[in-house]
Amino acid sequence: MKVVVQIPCLNEEETLPLVLASIPREIPGVDVLEIQVIDDGSTDRTVEVARELGVEHIIHHTRNQGLARSFRDGVHAALLRGADIVVNTDGDNQYPQERIPDLVRPIIEGRADIVIGDRQTHTIAHFSPVKKLLQRVGSKVVNIAARTNLPDAASGFRAYSRYSLMRLNIVTRFSYCMETIIQAGNLRLSIESVEIDTNPKTRESRLFRSTGQHVVKSAQAIIRSYLMFRPFVFFGAIAGILGVAAAIPFVRYIVILIVDPPGAGQHLQSLLLGTVIVVGALLALALGVLSDLLRTNRVLVEEGLERVKEMQYGRLS
Repeated sequence: MKVVVQIPCLNEEETLPLVLASIPREIPGVDVLEIQVIDDGSTDRTVEVARELGVEHIIHHTRNQGLARSFRDGVHAALLRGADIVVNTDGDNQYPQERIPDLVRPIIEGRADIVIGDRQTHTIAHFSPVKKLLQRVGSKVVNIAARTNLPDAASGFRAYSRYSLMRLNIVTRFSYCMETIIQAGNLRLSIESVEIDTNPKTRESRLFRSTGQHVVKSAQAIIRSYLMFRPFVFFGAIAGILGVAAAIPFVRYIVILIVDPPGAGQHLQSLLLGTVIVVGALLALALGVLSDLLRTNRVLVEEGLERVKEMQYGRLS
């Protein structure tokens, strides 16, 4: 059993030593443990610090590529080296690396494909009430889209089995966290949570400039991922809402026609409005059908990608 712990970094020369020092070097049930650093275009001494502290596997981006790309590149390198489990933590020392054995245990025991560290965000002192509320709402939305029941969907402290990584495909450029949950839930992968505490805050997030930007980008990632797997439900719901809305002006016109037949001619705008809304409903329904056909095509493409990954990384044992 081989575990690779990957650490995406962007200018983490000060906190990276703390992260590396707290990673366990032996884990029950694990034969080989490797550490790799993904340097996402750092301008400080992050790479030099990693090398000085004995990290042999370093992936370097000459320019910032974003967290999702760093995750993908790290997973690619880990699978090429035969990783059975990939653990992702952060370079800012937010997560308790000493809990990595608890994170990988459900995968080693065959109970889970993905394990996520639940930060218990309601207990984090430096999270504002607004941020705590957004974390709860965001997790609920992701759980609805993924048909899961995870308390902390935004946590980046995770362990992925080789099997799950062979089936997941990251397409977003912002953050892989919510996208992989939605994909995993719809692919029927088993996901578990492990309660963890977090370390004291060391810096502000570099993933987004403001809470508003985080909400917008997260919403985009959730909607995109949901549409990948359940497009007809989305467009069908829109068509249904528009269909109900179209009935209102039609019913209004019928009531006027019954109560005041001579005056009905002055309310033809109700018929016009209802017709326009019906056309919108039909267009939404057509988009749903087309999107569902594209979903079928995507499933076939992903099965082909899985075969390609097996040829590239080796078949699952």
